[in-house]
Amino acid sequence: MSHCLVTGGAGFIGSHLVEALLARGDRVSVVDDESTGSIENLAAVRNHPRLSYTKGTVADEELVRQLTADADEVYHLAAAVGVRLIAQQPIRTIETNIYTTELLLRRLGKLIDAGRTVKFFMASTSEVYGKNPKPVWTEEDDIVLGATTRPRWSYGASKAIDEFLALAYWRERRLPVVVARLFNVVGPRQTGAYGMVLPRLIDAALTGGPLVVHDDGRQQRSFAHVSDIVRMILALMACPAAVGGVCNIGSDQPVSILELAQCVIAAVEQKGLGTSVPSKPGRQSTINNRQSTIPDPSSLQIQFQSYAEAYGDDFEDCRRRVPDLSKLRQLTGIQARYGLDEIVRELVEWKRGQAVSS
Repeated sequence: MSHCLVTGGAGFIGSHLVEALLARGDRVSVVDDESTGSIENLAAVRNHPRLSYTKGTVADEELVRQLTADADEVYHLAAAVGVRLIAQQPIRTIETNIYTTELLLRRLGKLIDAGRTVKFFMASTSEVYGKNPKPVWTEEDDIVLGATTRPRWSYGASKAIDEFLALAYWRERRLPVVVARLFNVVGPRQTGAYGMVLPRLIDAALTGGPLVVHDDGRQQRSFAHVSDIVRMILALMACPAAVGGVCNIGSDQPVSILELAQCVIAAVEQKGLGTSVPSKPGRQSTINNRQSTIPDPSSLQIQFQSYAEAYGDDFEDCRRRVPDLSKLRQLTGIQARYGLDEIVRELVEWKRGQAVSS
């Protein structure tokens, strides 16, 4: 039985990872300050005999010393999350991302000096690529960040520093680190409160709209189900060849945000979860590289909003964010199981259930 420490384990991704670690038989310790996570995310396993939970911050050096004392693996997911939070609180973003990672790595370095080696997973982000103009990003591509006067890029810059630091501990101290760059993870328990696009669109659709799409809606993203992401994380941690490197994880099937909004409308209307009215003739839209006819119900409308209105005049975005997953497949053989339509349908149902239970 391994002892795994999960920082940010009450968060959206962290809680799903905790469940997976318990399911494979590990003992799991969770630390979370609940600033963006919630103990309710761990409701299904809260009383599990192999789970211990601490409400606290990874910025507490003494707490980190205690939690890592007999850990075999550390999964570091505690970080600032969401476009809205990053745009509004860049100081918190930078300090949370850099300081906690440095503290953890320093502690694990001391354990190496004492004769113990703890494997370290660091959740990084596609944001480190910045606005690199390539249509698909590989792990060796250049970082292309915007001006320092644009606080949006503080997130990518701070996570890039985290990556440099983690990889330095591997090179200099032989601390086994695995760095994964996550691309747009979605699934149950994700909130739209911090600007996450899919839960925000679904919330809007289930309450009658409008669905707010930023800019012209043609910016492209690729969305992966959280269960697929957890499988990828665990597979990388089990792969010796992944140590000391960086790997993209997520989905490589792009969709525009406008198409995503249309897909949400289709799922809500087809399941009768919104105000149902006769549909207009459908229109063709490409989702996950295939043609599908999306109903055009008059009850739910899409409303366009500029980035300046949403996040302020100094906000800047990138038009396309799609990973090359060749390295992931070479290392692990894993591919995503969930397609976008299935993801959206599941989240609509989950959101509906949340509304009923509350």
